[in-house]
Amino acid sequence: QVQLVESGGGLVQAGGSLRLSCAASGRTFSSYAMGWFRQAPGKEREFVATISGGGRSTYIADSLKGRFTISRDSAKNTVFLQMNSLKPEDTAVYYCAGGQFGSSSSTTYNYWGQGTQVTVSS
Repeated sequence: QVQLVESGGGLVQAGGSLRLSCAASGRTFSSYAMGWFRQAPGKEREFVATISGGGRSTYIADSLKGRFTISRDSAKNTVFLQMNSLKPEDTAVYYCAGGQFGSSSSTTYNYWGQGTQVTVSS
């Protein structure tokens, strides 16, 4: 069993940056691929980024490449999402997810955090 807790969300002005963290419990953290998804009001959950268990492979949604970066610190059982040059359309609840395999599909992931709100003001 893996429990995920996100943090780092908040209110930021357009053009600013935020770093989200996802702390995972469980000794098998390094064996799990991790992902970030987001959901804006009235919209479907959207893939943001994924990183392999060892951290060597990452994939960012095409529309977010160049602004968002995913990384992990296995010693701290934590995954990060660095978000730069934020835009109002990035406003959403951001969710951390873990699973045996990483992909852009939410159905791949078995474990989910409760989400953290990111609001970007114009």
